[in-house]
Amino acid sequence: MNKKNHLPLYGVGPIIVYGQFVFTAISIILTCIFDAKFPTINVFNILFKIVGILLIAFGLYLDLSAKLKSKLFKSVEDNKLITDGVYGIVRNPVYSGALLACTGVVLIANNLILLIVPVICWLYMTIFLIKTEEKWLKELYRQEYISYCKKVNRCIPWFLKKK
Repeated sequence: MNKKNHLPLYGVGPIIVYGQFVFTAISIILTCIFDAKFPTINVFNILFKIVGILLIAFGLYLDLSAKLKSKLFKSVEDNKLITDGVYGIVRNPVYSGALLACTGVVLIANNLILLIVPVICWLYMTIFLIKTEEKWLKELYRQEYISYCKKVNRCIPWFLKKK
């Protein structure tokens, strides 16, 4: 493969990740500004906070593992499709990490109306990926990428597809 013929180094990453964080922050700020009295589940408050912290930590782990351990940027420059490490459990660990971190923040906020935020972020991420990076990867890696997609989920790291 020609070195000039590779994916953009950052792809749509900043649009997806920053979009998820901005949408989450705006949603939390708006519920605080309008002092919305949405239901909370006080019994589960501590559990939500613990799960939220764990999701943030796991999200950061996915992100850093993809960038540092799997050497994401070097692989893009070298036109190498990464299918091992965290890429063996989720095709988009950087984006999934941001999604999990946003979900963790929402759980820590413990506001039921905010639970729609991760769903909207997931839809936003999925649409961008299907329309951009997945098309690029299919064109660049053809059958290798198609086979990889059949084995590994796009966004949810713990629900692996059947091989």
